Amino acid sequence: MRLSWKMLVTVHPVSLTGGTILLVALLCMIGVPLLDLIELKTYDLRLLSRASLQPSPAIVLALVDEKSLHTEGRWPWPRATLARLIDLLSQDGARVIGFDIGFLEPDDNSHLALLQQVRQQIAALESPPSALLDFLDASAQRADNDRLLAEAMRRSSAAVVLGYFFHMSARELNYQMAPEDIERQLQQLQTSRYPVLALQGQAVQPPPFFHAYAPESNLPLFTDAAAGSGYFSLKSDPDGVIRWMLLMLQGGEDLYPPLAVVAAWHYLGKPSLAVHAGPYGVEGVQLGTQFLPTDHTGQFLINYLGPPRTFPHFSISDILHGAFAPGTFTNKIVLVGATATGTYDLRSTPLSPVYPGVEIHATVLDNILTQRFLTRPAWATLSELGAILVLGVCLGIALPRLGALQGLGCALLLGLAYLSLVHWLFVHLELWLNVVYPLLSLMSNYTVLTVYAYISVERQRKHIKGAFEHYVSPDVVNEIVRYPEKLNLGGERRVLTVLFSDIQNFTGISESMESPKLVELLNEYLTAMTNIVLHHRGTLDKYIGDAIMAFYGAPIALPHHPLLACYTALDMLAELDKLRMSWADRKLPQIRMRIGINTGDMIVGNMDSDKHFDYTVMGDTVNLASRLEGLNKAYGTSVLISETIADLVAEHCILREIDMAQVVGRKQPVRIYTLLGRVGTMHAAAQTQAYSAYAAGLAAYRQQDWDGAIQQFQHALSLWPDDTPSHTMLYRCHIYQQAPPPAEWDGVFEHLHK
Repeated sequence: MRLSWKMLVTVHPVSLTGGTILLVALLCMIGVPLLDLIELKTYDLRLLSRASLQPSPAIVLALVDEKSLHTEGRWPWPRATLARLIDLLSQDGARVIGFDIGFLEPDDNSHLALLQQVRQQIAALESPPSALLDFLDASAQRADNDRLLAEAMRRSSAAVVLGYFFHMSARELNYQMAPEDIERQLQQLQTSRYPVLALQGQAVQPPPFFHAYAPESNLPLFTDAAAGSGYFSLKSDPDGVIRWMLLMLQGGEDLYPPLAVVAAWHYLGKPSLAVHAGPYGVEGVQLGTQFLPTDHTGQFLINYLGPPRTFPHFSISDILHGAFAPGTFTNKIVLVGATATGTYDLRSTPLSPVYPGVEIHATVLDNILTQRFLTRPAWATLSELGAILVLGVCLGIALPRLGALQGLGCALLLGLAYLSLVHWLFVHLELWLNVVYPLLSLMSNYTVLTVYAYISVERQRKHIKGAFEHYVSPDVVNEIVRYPEKLNLGGERRVLTVLFSDIQNFTGISESMESPKLVELLNEYLTAMTNIVLHHRGTLDKYIGDAIMAFYGAPIALPHHPLLACYTALDMLAELDKLRMSWADRKLPQIRMRIGINTGDMIVGNMDSDKHFDYTVMGDTVNLASRLEGLNKAYGTSVLISETIADLVAEHCILREIDMAQVVGRKQPVRIYTLLGRVGTMHAAAQTQAYSAYAAGLAAYRQQDWDGAIQQFQHALSLWPDDTPSHTMLYRCHIYQQAPPPAEWDGVFEHLHK
């Protein structure tokens, strides 16, 4: 179906706003993977922007680091070494020792294997010596590292908690385990399952626990000797970042806790432990008087404290050699893990792409002990839907009443206000509210309403531009598009500045040149001069042959339009000097230009018929600027400005008074000046002295002191022979010397020609 223009313009902003809000709300409720991933990234940014938190002093890490490998040899070590570690930590008063290391296979002990082979050979003799057999048995017991580690676990005063992991699927395992093997593995972990599953209310369906395929438990020797076991399996989000910890995994019919929960349970004195689930899924884990909140699937949001090494690190080699102060591990939970290259359990977290896995378990343990939980409360989705509604409605009300920039500013302010609110809730109340969908509501409404406004007026804009862009300057077109009422005939009175420029003796130049060369010259000249006018924000009125008419201060108001016009004139002369150099190389004529500038009241607007529009200026001020341009011929100058404009730009431009003149068609005389440059422009000393002599001659001239004036003008020419105003005034003085003006003459020279 093809949408017509009339169908588009009849759509109301209210319906567009409502439809957009409903669509975003629906997306929020069903979830969009890409948007949800963006939301996870905003969660990471919030964590990064938050200051690091102080970890619980109850948690320390004993690590297989580079120093340990250098001292104790390559990993894995004989398990007798870890037995000695348990003994030392227990003797120093550790309360819990948790292993983020699995003991899944027997120790690779070649010495023990040799002893067992020798005993078998001796026992096969007809009369084996019993004393030798007893000696071999005793030696085998001392060489059995697995037995030594298990005995260390049993005699430890600290609760030893072992880690193991779950295979989440047969595909991950790469083969199908026999059901009896899975059941055997689960049976080994029966003492480490959650003892209670508390169901509140009438469940609509079974709780959506994460189901594991099969555990990979430690050897029964160690599982039986340890105080407990907890899995160290970690689950990442789709982008590979670990933000959650599964506080329960279902294996068979039972639920199993992670390493951090089991370690905390022993540290707190083995209080009651239960999983709570309600009608809408998992609610959390009850650990004595503490409640650990989760999402409906049993995932716990990890409140990362800071970058790697936030928790105290101790090299195992230092512990084995007693390089620690007594009491360092007293009443502590010691998590044993690996960070050395080759054994490093690398994980990606919001705070670092390289984060030790053991520190993730330490962070969860810290969250449990300190009760510092980051949560998405039960009312989070409802509040986010409310934010989608409020932000969308506020922008929908404001945007149609505002301009483009004001509307964008309003949208940005609303977005920043919401971002500030959710960031404050995250940092101070540890609540995670969604950012993406409310901001999507804001951006979608802004986009839809902006496109609607654009479509609604675009045809009108195209019509206006098509009608006028060939006749008036782009600024005028834009002004008319913005204010269509200016299409009406008539204008307004404003104080503006007008500039006229012309090529000296253009008629003679055109007669001496071939048409293609003339067109090339004129196009190059007009393009360069027009660019300067537009650069100084002037409005190009029209070309009159080789002449340019421009004005400043309309349609866009400019506070310093007289100065901009003067800068335009100076830049025009400088650009013409460059063009003349180029033209000389191409054997083109060396033209000169004349400029007249005036400022004052004038009428600006459309000054033609109801069939044709001409945005221009008119009035006595405009006529005087045109006459000043023509007066340059009389004085041999390039730029002439009126006294009015001279008073306004005197602080920024170097001026030279030329004469007091009465132009054709105007009874009121005007004091005229020429522009010498911007303030700070340097002139030759002789030239400056010539200007001073001219000023003295002009004063004598107005006093009818012809001899004195002639002397000063001649002096000026002796200093600067090219000073054409001095030539003009010298010639005039000689005329007045022969035929003096009336005694009441006021120094005004009446020009009889344009």
